[in-house]
Amino acid sequence: MKKTRLLNIALSQVIASLGHTDMLVIGDAGLPISDQTQRIDLALTAGIPGFADTLRVILTEMQVERAFVAAETQRTSSNVMMAIKELLPDTPIETISHEDLKAMSREARAVVRTGEFTPYANIILVSGVVF
Repeated sequence: MKKTRLLNIALSQVIASLGHTDMLVIGDAGLPISDQTQRIDLALTAGIPGFADTLRVILTEMQVERAFVAAETQRTSSNVMMAIKELLPDTPIETISHEDLKAMSREARAVVRTGEFTPYANIILVSGVVF
């Protein structure tokens, strides 16, 4: 059995396959996902798993160089933005429009769907290198 916190096979595989600048999206339950983008659906019911818990576990295995969030997140869901800043304190976070975030999501290696029901609880993580 793995010693790290992340147990989901599909999520662990996609993180292990990321190269420098590849993108991984963590999305709320309503984020649209392109049929051409790998979907890792973790959603069980409203709020489970939550956005922050999912981000926290992913960060135990993924090196993040920078991140993108929607400007609407900061205006509408300040608790989500606070969690992002707390979990990524030294990572540059760029705000873009929600429409641009959805468009960029189509280029991601995968989108992780959570059970989060908070509006705009979405983030694009850009893979970094550990050296």
